[in-house]
Amino acid sequence: MEAKSEIDPKKFKIAVVGAGSWGTAIADLLACKGYQVELWAFEKEVKSQIEEFHENKLFLPDHTLAPNLSSSNDLTGVVSDKNLIVIVVPSHVMRDVTQKMAGHLSTDTIIASASKGIEQKTHLTMSGVIKETLPEVKEDRLAVISGPSFAKEVAQKMPTSVTVACKNPAIASLVQLVFATSYFRVYTSDDIIGVELGGSVKNVVAIAAGMLDGLGLGLNTRAALMTRGMTEIRRLGLHLGANPRTFTGLAGFGDLVLTCTGNLSRNYTVGMQLGRGKKLQEILNEMHMVAEGVKNAKSVYNFSRKLGVEMPICHEIYRILYEDLAPKDAVYRLMTRTLRQELDEN
Repeated sequence: MEAKSEIDPKKFKIAVVGAGSWGTAIADLLACKGYQVELWAFEKEVKSQIEEFHENKLFLPDHTLAPNLSSSNDLTGVVSDKNLIVIVVPSHVMRDVTQKMAGHLSTDTIIASASKGIEQKTHLTMSGVIKETLPEVKEDRLAVISGPSFAKEVAQKMPTSVTVACKNPAIASLVQLVFATSYFRVYTSDDIIGVELGGSVKNVVAIAAGMLDGLGLGLNTRAALMTRGMTEIRRLGLHLGANPRTFTGLAGFGDLVLTCTGNLSRNYTVGMQLGRGKKLQEILNEMHMVAEGVKNAKSVYNFSRKLGVEMPICHEIYRILYEDLAPKDAVYRLMTRTLRQELDEN
């Protein structure tokens, strides 16, 4: 399929898999453009709320959804006979959800992943999981979407810019065209791994940023953390063949800045409460939405150690989350590491 200058919304069928805040915002954005969008919700109450009130009160409250957006709990029914399927589920359930989709997709279906994460056991990014579980999807029809985009602000039609990456430029351009509006600007890329790593690891750094603010350590500290955090993301990306320029773009520094400074960030919020002395389990018990950085801290820790990639900030966050290291002690450990030159050789 080649990208066209215009797409007929009446003929181009879209499914969005995952009715969390981001999935709902994406589905609403596309429905507002005139597409008939089916949204798969895991929770029965979310489906009922959308049917009865045209609102996702659980994950995107106080926002009326477009009238041509429908919701269902029937996953295979939602994904069948669609031109485009946008997957927006938490990374730890990606494999289970996509395995259930297998065998129900059209041969020419385009898959766009807007999920951010690294699978714990395999260390695959979400596109890697999709390749394993949906072998019928051709690699050149698999795209990923990432960038600085809080769901609430997208739903409110605040100007937002993201990147869609695909190995096939024509498919990237088509997805770009499907999503683009006067308030949602989309750029294209062919660097899938770079775009995915930027979106995944920044959540771990965002926990660190919130933690520093919870400790009251000031703006100097946060600026240093974000800069050195991006060094770690770039280091891992280069090891895996990513384009270094990706990390200066929307899926790199753009997403990192947003998630490390915005109070709408769940990862930042987790870090803030850790810095104020709360225990992780207590924090998670009070949340009904997923903070991807918590699980990804373990994935990044194990993956980077396996590859021999130095990521000291991410490793300290892992120790805070899973080994009960005190946040103040982690800061001290980072600040007293062996002195070195700033720039990596590569």
